[in-house]
This record gives sequence, structure tokens and C-alpha cells, in this order.
Amino acid sequence: MGDDDAEDAALVAAMAAGDRTALASLYERHAGLLLGLALKIVRERREAEDLLHDVFLEAWRQARHFDPKRGRVRTWLAIRMRSRALDLQKSARVSRNAGDAGLEVVADEAEVVSPDHARVRTALASLGDDQRRVVELAYFEGLSCSEIAERIAIPIGTVKSRLAAGLGKLREHIGGKR
Repeated sequence: MGDDDAEDAALVAAMAAGDRTALASLYERHAGLLLGLALKIVRERREAEDLLHDVFLEAWRQARHFDPKRGRVRTWLAIRMRSRALDLQKSARVSRNAGDAGLEVVADEAEVVSPDHARVRTALASLGDDQRRVVELAYFEGLSCSEIAERIAIPIGTVKSRLAAGLGKLREHIGGKR
């Protein structure tokens, strides 16, 4: 576990014990990244900010359940944000055009301090347009393979193979082979 990961885990443990300053520190460390993710999915700043508040409130309430052996705090928070943003998008019928812009337009203050963010953007840029489009639709819009096939008018088998190949390339590029 890296120093940042250990510090994040310690902050969550302190939150579980009722330390509000730990929550403020965790917010300061990850709010920019999470807001950028929410904006990419819901496209409305006010809604993204509301989601950000909700995610940190949920993290406060669920801090005692966080297990650092199961993953990083940043991932734990990002999964919560993505899930909430996709739920909002689907329930409110927010514009379904989020995947059209491409990931390269997401900019937030966390980008400067997050080497992971830069690595992911570089890895996504290494994908071909077809693979990147399918990965974006699956991840940011939460579409199933059949929904992607319908959206971009290609066979479902092609969607599945592009998604698998794209995710494989991302793993290789980021160095996440398991």
C-alpha cells in the first residue's frame, strides 16, 4: 500500500471513529477527481455537486465498513460516485450524449495531483476510436452491450470484442495485469 493509500485508509478509519476533520481531509484530497467524474456522466454542475455531497455523506456513514484489504479509498469513492451518477442519469433521463464528447475533455484540479488520472487518460488515448467509444458508453453511460450495439448500430458480438480488447489494452497500458 502506497503512502497516499495508507493515509486515505487512516482518514477513513478516523471517520469511522467520528473524526470530522478526517472527513474534511478526505474531501480535500478527492473532491476534484470525483466532481470531474460526476460532471462527465451527468453534465450538470449543480447535480454533480449534489452527488459529491451525497457520496461524502455516504462515505461518512459507511466508513466503518471500509476494508483496505479490498481496495483503495479512491476506488471506493469513485465507484460510489459512478453508481450514483448513473442512477441519477437513468432516473432523471439526463442527456444521453455524455459519451459523445470523449474523455479527453474532463478537466479538474485533481488532475495535477493525481498521477493515476493522467495515466488513465493516456491509456484511453492509446485506444482506437472504436474501442474507446465502446468503453466510454459502457463505463460513463452504464450501457449494456446490447444497448451499445443498438446505440451505434453494430452487432453485439462486435461490441463485446471491442470492449474486451479495449479493457485488455487499458490493463496493459496502466500496468494492472493480475
